[in-house]
Amino acid sequence: MKAIVHDTYGPADVLQLRDTDRPTIGDDDVLVQVRAAAVDPGVWIFMTGRPYLARLASGLRRPRVPVLGRDLTGVVTAVGARVTRFRPGDEVFGTCLRGSYAEFASAPQRRLARKPANLSFAQAAAVPVSGMTALRAVRDSGQVRAGQRVLVIGASGGVGSHAVQIAKAYGATVTAVCAPARADFVRSLGADDVLDYTSEEVDRDGPVYDVVIDTGGDRPFSLLRRALTPRGTLALVGGAYTKGPVLSGYDRQMVRAPLLSLFVGQRLRSVSAVERAEDLAELGRLIESGALTPAVDSTYPLAEAADAIRHLRDGHPAGKIVVTMPESTGR
Repeated sequence: MKAIVHDTYGPADVLQLRDTDRPTIGDDDVLVQVRAAAVDPGVWIFMTGRPYLARLASGLRRPRVPVLGRDLTGVVTAVGARVTRFRPGDEVFGTCLRGSYAEFASAPQRRLARKPANLSFAQAAAVPVSGMTALRAVRDSGQVRAGQRVLVIGASGGVGSHAVQIAKAYGATVTAVCAPARADFVRSLGADDVLDYTSEEVDRDGPVYDVVIDTGGDRPFSLLRRALTPRGTLALVGGAYTKGPVLSGYDRQMVRAPLLSLFVGQRLRSVSAVERAEDLAELGRLIESGALTPAVDSTYPLAEAADAIRHLRDGHPAGKIVVTMPESTGR
């Protein structure tokens, strides 16, 4: 099969399109003919090996898994002996462990769900990692309820665009923080108000937000807390790209936020996706009801996956960037 692989860490130039063996499946796994896969900051991290902390999972000196990608959607072609939820021909979406920038990928059945019928493959690929992260930020860390005010920083990105819609589905009033060029886009997602970060700061209205969801920013905690009510919640998603080679921006999530939470009335919570079929199914219900529509910024063919990753790093996409396989027909 064709796949995007890398034998060493580095920028997108290290990626190669080449032939490799199809993955094998275990008793609890599903073999998926991939139709589309998405780009997220985790792909950049595992490609570059930075921050170095990530190499504990991906390989200290070289990538342990040469094929990039986690999000996927496609058609089941084979199932393991203990798989009961899927059969060949089913259309699924979810995440894999061994790389989705390939014509075929193996995934545990617990990381997959049936693709919503009202989504194209490109749209479905945009959901898993960013959607599950946004769901945890809104539902679990933020515990958003009807009538609350929610501020989403980075509202036009992959996680942010999902978080705006999920918070609205939970009954919140949502203010979206983005660049002026993305104002119409985030309003189309359902945002009630837009804050232009080039001319205003997030504490513009004072301590009025019950929940602030910060998707990968690097604003000081003191500034973020000034936008929160005295018992509000700050949900921190991701880290900044430019905060050093070891922890990058993740020190604010892993170290500083938990420590500060011990001494203030506000809740500071770190958010990460726990990839579960139950959360995919919840996202599927929101999608089928019309409350959530994944936003796709652009699509790239498999051979141009390196350009897709560069676009994520430098292009400030509106929604998700998707890599499509040669067999993909858009459905």
